[in-house]
Amino acid sequence: MSQKIYCVASFKPKPGKEDAVFRALQELEPNGHREDACLRYTVTRKIDNPFAQGDSYPIVFHEVWANRAAFEAHCQRKEVKQFFADNLESPDGDIEDANVCVYTDEPNNFDAPDV
Repeated sequence: MSQKIYCVASFKPKPGKEDAVFRALQELEPNGHREDACLRYTVTRKIDNPFAQGDSYPIVFHEVWANRAAFEAHCQRKEVKQFFADNLESPDGDIEDANVCVYTDEPNNFDAPDV
């Protein structure tokens, strides 16, 4: 059974704040990579491409965690909580909106053996 958790965190910066938000999210990467259960933790920004013209917030964090408990522990780290407090929850923050979702790679009713 796969225990992995896939997180996609999309961010809509306030006008003129895209570079500042991208840099602030990049500052979270080194410590995220230090967490033993962190398998991927990469902030990306949307680019123009004729083969991928869908709508999205311009900055997206792609995360893969070994398991749900590791992801939830990461979300409780002071640095992560402070980032959201300063940048999203504060009226003076640089982020207008965020959309954070988690996913699994298992189909419904997957019957993998417990090993």
